[in-house]
Amino acid sequence: MINYIEPVFRPPSEWKSLILQVTNGCSWNRCSFCDMYTAPQKQFRAQKLDNVAADILKVKQSGVPIYRVFLADGDAMSLPFKRLEAICLLIREHLPQVTRISSYCLPRNLTNKTPEQLSRLRELGLSLLYVGCESGDDEVLSCIDKGETYASSLAALEKIRAAGMKSSVMILNGLGGERFSEQHAVNSAKLMNAAQPDYLSTLVVTLPLGTERMDTAFGGKFILPNQGGLLNEMQMLLSHLELNKTIFRSDHASNYLVLKGVLGKDKPSLLAQVEQAIAGLVPLRQEWQRGL
Repeated sequence: MINYIEPVFRPPSEWKSLILQVTNGCSWNRCSFCDMYTAPQKQFRAQKLDNVAADILKVKQSGVPIYRVFLADGDAMSLPFKRLEAICLLIREHLPQVTRISSYCLPRNLTNKTPEQLSRLRELGLSLLYVGCESGDDEVLSCIDKGETYASSLAALEKIRAAGMKSSVMILNGLGGERFSEQHAVNSAKLMNAAQPDYLSTLVVTLPLGTERMDTAFGGKFILPNQGGLLNEMQMLLSHLELNKTIFRSDHASNYLVLKGVLGKDKPSLLAQVEQAIAGLVPLRQEWQRGL
């Protein structure tokens, strides 16, 4: 129905959504841990509005009921406000049953968008932004060439909340390596406490193409914490989190231990599960069961 430029990625929770490819690749594409958009055909560019409209019409004509739309690729929010508004209006016109539009979002994507513009997009259905903060530690963020800081991430998350949108934040377990594991966990918790996101998920950093880029970024061999180190880091993160009503998920295929709950009411039970795992009292995913 839609001719995608592969590969196409989406959050796990968008598995029932229409994936509408309004951009190709990632406008930043410099993070040393990420190989998602390194293929030659994934060089960043915005899709023409006429092509996006044509894809929407194809879906409409198919008769398949669509209730949610995810705007791909890596950071559709890099598009100007007027383009995003036009896309949302097309979705509203041709797919009126859609109840939620969502997108990945780099914090920098919101620098030149006003709260009023974001509120307008929210009115048109764009209600959830997936923000890959990765870490709240400025030293780790600098090492991975994220192009963001604690302050820029917090500013973006506060702007999202002010616009009435919801935020889903991702933190990467192990991203600081053994060297920065503690400060990565503590400062990531600090960022989340300040932002109070609606959703928080953790994934284990995975480097399928090897550690060469991370070795260069960290100025020496990047050593990912072993299973025990990752669990200790998770324990540290959870112990420092002071959230009010954030839905927490650590159930991605990359995780050794599946955790689900609402923070903070489930904090004691989540910590207990991690401590049991550290003690070897609960089964963990085997390597063959894990993936991106």
